[in-house]
Amino acid sequence: MNLSLFEKFGIVFKYIFSSFLSIEMFILSLLLFIILVFNLKRKNKFIQMAAIDIYIGFIIGILISYNTYVKSCIHSFSKLIMNYIYFPSTVVYFFIILFVTIMMIYTLFSKKLTNFKKIFNYSFFSILYFFFMSFIALATYDAVDLLDITKLYDNETILSIVQISNFILVIWILYTCFYHLYLYFKKKYD
Repeated sequence: MNLSLFEKFGIVFKYIFSSFLSIEMFILSLLLFIILVFNLKRKNKFIQMAAIDIYIGFIIGILISYNTYVKSCIHSFSKLIMNYIYFPSTVVYFFIILFVTIMMIYTLFSKKLTNFKKIFNYSFFSILYFFFMSFIALATYDAVDLLDITKLYDNETILSIVQISNFILVIWILYTCFYHLYLYFKKKYD
């Protein structure tokens, strides 16, 4: 479909006023927006809790109303994640390395992280850089086109390097999330 931006806005505008459900969702979203803007001036805990309740209400309403579709979406999403872990895109792999580089710079200049967390980050990032450089070296040495996924992942070594580096990244992300949750609760309850 080759629609202009104005035609796309027109379609969305028609949708907003096409049924009771869409009008109701629009009013609830508008109400949430008003509550959040109102909270900027008041900074009231009750308003913050009301906003959280509205968000949770949206999620519960969607889960109840569209139960079978939600299950289907979760199944498709988990299948997509597993497909990515086993056969990741090279573009995403390059973005992962860009993310790792940004996190390395953040770790280097952060005054909030402990020395243990910095050493932990440096070790994981060094391993990921080793895998990435090995990936590039093998692809270059074997003259593998990085855009041809089938030829790229026919090479067992390249596929293993990418899969293990993704696994290591997932471990680092999980550890970092739990580490920050631990610090948050420690600070809150001390």
